[in-house]
Order: sequence, then structure tokens, then C-alpha cells
Amino acid sequence: MTTPRARLEFDVLSDHLALMLAQEDLAAIEATVHDMSPADLVRVLEREDPDDRAIIYRLLPRELALEVFERFSRGMRADLLTGLRDEHVVGVFEHLDPDDRAALVDELPASVSAKLFSGLSDKERKLTAPMLGYPPGTIGRHMSTEYVRVRPDMTAAEAIAHVRAAGAEAETVYLLMVTDDHRRLEGVVGLRDLIFALDDGEPDDGAGREPVTVRDLMKKPESVTASDDAEDAARRAVRTTHLVTPVVDEEDRLIGILTIDDANRIIDRADEEDAARAGASEPLDRPYLITSVGTLVRSRVVWLLVLALSAILTVQVLEMFEDALATVVTLSLFIPLLTGTAGNTGSQAATTVTRALAVGEVRLRDTWKVAWREVRVGLTMGVLLGLIGAVVAGLVYGMDFGLIIGLTLVSICTIAATVGGIMPMIARAIKADPAVFSTPFISTFCDASGLIVYFLIAKAVLGL
Repeated sequence: MTTPRARLEFDVLSDHLALMLAQEDLAAIEATVHDMSPADLVRVLEREDPDDRAIIYRLLPRELALEVFERFSRGMRADLLTGLRDEHVVGVFEHLDPDDRAALVDELPASVSAKLFSGLSDKERKLTAPMLGYPPGTIGRHMSTEYVRVRPDMTAAEAIAHVRAAGAEAETVYLLMVTDDHRRLEGVVGLRDLIFALDDGEPDDGAGREPVTVRDLMKKPESVTASDDAEDAARRAVRTTHLVTPVVDEEDRLIGILTIDDANRIIDRADEEDAARAGASEPLDRPYLITSVGTLVRSRVVWLLVLALSAILTVQVLEMFEDALATVVTLSLFIPLLTGTAGNTGSQAATTVTRALAVGEVRLRDTWKVAWREVRVGLTMGVLLGLIGAVVAGLVYGMDFGLIIGLTLVSICTIAATVGGIMPMIARAIKADPAVFSTPFISTFCDASGLIVYFLIAKAVLGL
């Protein structure tokens, strides 16, 4: 956790850099940033405008520049590469892991991407090409093609020797892929298991024991297919608890691996996007302070328009019951309470079920179970809130209004919880993002249905 003192020191450093930039004192800037940690440099560069960021970045030593670049968000990486466009940038691009290069392609202009790829060595271009063959959003775009594979007929000693020879540039060697001669995945074997099998596989006292082979040690693989949705595949990979998950094509041929670190990054990014959309905004690819005003407006205005248009339905409902409102003006006093309660109840249910869907706790076939559970949850909450609302409204406005508010709260909580629970399931069924699909629909439906129920109960109780 950042302490107040650390924050103060960072603010002083930022102000000092801003002053040196204004004075164009490049030597002083270079001396200052040379001694900064990568984490502090990232925080500084996130706050600078693109021109100043490029100036500071050019002054970094090569190794420090590479480490800082790897910590940037995808949006900041794209901005920096687009702005520099020189040999220094090509070197940074080549140093990236192949999966990071593939991810950047979606952020960069086509001309910049072409220039950067033309500067890659044949080896790095060959490592990156397989990922570009899969659409954005699939796990094939995030896999690593740098891995070590062994054959099942290798002895433990042969497999370890192969790791020594071929594993220097691999993403990881803790879990090795076992394939046949046609690259079809047969299993996985841990480096630890191979090391401990060496002693067991050596002949001892003329006993003539057979050497331990990879086939003796390998385990059944839990793989993902390259065309699978990235978030779904990442969550499956995390649930396996393995450091590495094999990525195969449609014919079960090994084409890459997904590390647990990459899987967690995919999940974190997906969770951030869901959180933003649940708040009626599009996620940002760049830190807030360097995101343009136009981008911020675009990320919010679409949702505001959707919600504004959906509010027309609420207006239509009020118009339907304008005679009742004109007769008993007190009815209008409770509208904010009821619509707010309905919306919050539906949003709570939708958030809970969306999370359960994301982590695999519920599936589409559980739709009716989810609906029945939310009916009971909504009814219980409605009874609790209804009793409180009935007592308060009854004491202030009379027993008739207490009865109306109590019955309405029971009804709308039940309806809102049920709708909020099944909307993410419907979204998943039609292959829409539950977080995107649920928010505007629940807001509209709960407001409109809540008001209809409210006025129907009021007309029945008051005899309007």
C-alpha cells in the first residue's frame, strides 16, 4: 500500500520532472529517470502527455526501457510505438513476447504494424504469425508459441537433456508438452517428475531395471482449443491449477501454451470491462489522466442515450395512469422509492449471476434453477422491505397507502430479482456479454413493470 510519505515524494518527483521538461533540460531528466524504479517510471509516464512521454522514454537505458514498456497497458504501448516510429521502437517491439506483439496489432494503425513487423527477425516473425491467424477475442491470440515438447518414448534423462538444449528461450519449462510425431497432444509431464525419476531409472547393482520414460510419468492433459473464447479458456485454465495449459487446434495438434500469468491477466481485463459496463460506461485502454476528453465522452454517451431512450417507456406508463395520479397526488411521492428499489434488486441479482456464469458456477442448463432461486430470494426480500414500508407509509399516510406500498414492494422485488437473475443467462444463450446486455434492460424493465404493478395495486385498493 502506498503511504502518504511515498505519495508526497512521488508528487514532488513528478513536479520536478515537469519543471525539467519545461526547461528542456534533457541531461537532468536522464539523470533523474536513470535511478527510478520501473514501477515509479510507469506511474510518471502515465501522467504525461504523449510528446513528453516520448521524450522521457527515449532517455531511458535500453534494459530499463524494455522493462517499463512491458508494464504499460496495451493502449499506452500502442500510443508510444505510434509516436516514436524509429529503430529504437523496432528493438522494443522485437523484445516483446510473441503474444504481446499479437495483442498490439489490434491497437496499432495498419501502416505502423506493417513497419514494425518488417523490422522483426525471421525467427520472431515466425513465432508471432500463428497467433495472428486467430481472431481477436480468441485464446489463440493470447497463447505463447515458445514452449518445449518431448516425445513419450524419451527416457527421463533424454527429456532433461532436451530441455537443456531447447528450453533457454521457452516461456516456461516447469510443465512440458508430450506429443507424437504429428504434434498431437498426448499428455503433459512436470520437470520435477523427470528430475526425481532419474535415480529410479538408473541401473543399480546389476538389477537391470528399465529406464523411466516420459510415457510412465505423463498425465492426461487439460487443454483448450485456440478458437475458444479467451475469457472462457482462461477461466478453465485457472481452474486446472497448472502453471501451463496446452493450446491445440481443431485436430488436437499442439500449437501453443497458455501460462497461468497470461490467463490471470485475461481474466483481470475481462473483470475490469464488466465492471465498467455495469456502471454504464465502456472500459478504457489507457490511464484516466491521459485519456482524451473525446474518448471519455464516447465511452459514456452511448449508454446514456440507451438509458435515456429506455426512460421513454417509463414516461408512457406514467401517462397511462395519469388519471389516478391526478386523483390521488400522494401516489407520486412513492415513485422514486419503488423504481429505485426495483432497479437495485434487479442489478444485485444480475451482478451475482453474471459472476457465477463467469467463474463457471452456473451454466445455461441451470436457468430454471437460477430463476426459482431468485424468485425465493426476491420474495423474501420483498416481504422484509414490504413490512417496513407498510408500517412507515401506514403511519404517515394511512392504512390504505401502507397496504399499497407493502404489496408493491413484495411484488416488484420478486419480479426484479427473477428478471435480474435470468437476463445474464439469456445474454449468454444469444452469445452477448451479460454485463452489457443486462444493465439497460433491467433498468428499463424494472422501472416500467414496477410502476404498472404499483398503479394496478393502488387502483384496486383505492377503488380508482
